[in-house]
Amino acid sequence: MSEKEKNLHISTPSVRETKNLIVSELKSFWHELNHPKPNIVMRTKGGVDRTFLLLIILLLLVGTIMIFSSSYVYSAKKLGDAMYYVKRQTLYVGIGLLAMFGFSRLDYAIIKKLTFPLFIISYLMLAAVPVLGRTHMGATRWIKIGPIEFQPSETMKFALVLVLAFYLSYFSSKLHKFTYGILIPGTLIAIVCATTIVEHHMSGTIILFLLGLFMISIAGANLKTIAIGGGAFAGVALVIVLFTDYMKNRLDAWLHAEKYLTGKGWQPYQSLLAIGAGGLFGVGLGNSLEKYLWLPEPHNDFIFAILCEELGLIGALGLITLFLLLVWRGLKIARNAPDLFSSYLVLGLICKVFIQFVLNIAVVTSSIPTTGISLPFISYGGTALLVQLGEMGIVLSISRYKSTPSVSVTNKPIINSEGE
Repeated sequence: MSEKEKNLHISTPSVRETKNLIVSELKSFWHELNHPKPNIVMRTKGGVDRTFLLLIILLLLVGTIMIFSSSYVYSAKKLGDAMYYVKRQTLYVGIGLLAMFGFSRLDYAIIKKLTFPLFIISYLMLAAVPVLGRTHMGATRWIKIGPIEFQPSETMKFALVLVLAFYLSYFSSKLHKFTYGILIPGTLIAIVCATTIVEHHMSGTIILFLLGLFMISIAGANLKTIAIGGGAFAGVALVIVLFTDYMKNRLDAWLHAEKYLTGKGWQPYQSLLAIGAGGLFGVGLGNSLEKYLWLPEPHNDFIFAILCEELGLIGALGLITLFLLLVWRGLKIARNAPDLFSSYLVLGLICKVFIQFVLNIAVVTSSIPTTGISLPFISYGGTALLVQLGEMGIVLSISRYKSTPSVSVTNKPIINSEGE
């Protein structure tokens, strides 16, 4: 063995050494989790971020108007009530706003203490879908508890952001290590994504994976290892698509929509016709032709196509601008947050909105295959809207607080990060 080979052999840890290191770090992780260290930050409490609040209200107004404009023909024909969907959406908006303002008044430290119970409950509901789930339009993604029917994947998105914010802030000094930065959070993300794959819920799986990937990336985990993990996920997703008839047919319909006009190609084809018909200024609010039963369920995932048809490129860019401003303001709130947990929580919740916004527009414009991703605050839907507004209430709650030295001259009350 040459001198160079000897040095390489000495500097490269063996498989056994690597295994022992990982086991040792896992034991250390378990010990620290069961023996929490105090991490108290002093905070001052003020008012909510009014710009962020105004942007949410503007998005809700646009959404309610577009749901009425896009749905009245469909609901009159199918349900005999042209106002059916807009009345229900208005109710959801009202309840959601109450929830948002309620959460905005709640100290986020209380939510932090409920991290693990909320995650466990959300995961159990998600895991129950294949057994107790209800089917709509060929997809089994809903469960019903009493009079309430909802998608557990929506609450799971919030729960995953919450538990990752807790974990990444708690072990922030050790995330450069493979075990802490990749293995533990990556295993958690993989378990959640595997559960949604069992439901054949590919869109939910993609969003959950991207959320997890984003959060461990911004927290400082090794980017090279994350890239390898992302590539592995993409490979697994590709195998699932190519060897699952349902996904394979959908992919083929995306590539050759004109060949599937009596099936899965109809909706993306009509969506492109609606976008093209809108031109620069649109045909006018309420004047869409595609909503006359050409574009299936135009008030749901493809509502952006109707907006493009009626308000044109100018209207589409206006809506995109509102979303980008919301993301910008959310990033500012995260930057000014009093502690790591609240900062990661805001970043995760804002990232969730951004991912769904980008993916929905990509689907509507046929940039990616059709999958069930709603446009936040705009598409019709009860569970999704209530969860989204509750999450925005938490962001507004965090925007109230600023970190401050324990001894500070201020007229505002000083509260620690444990809510005391």
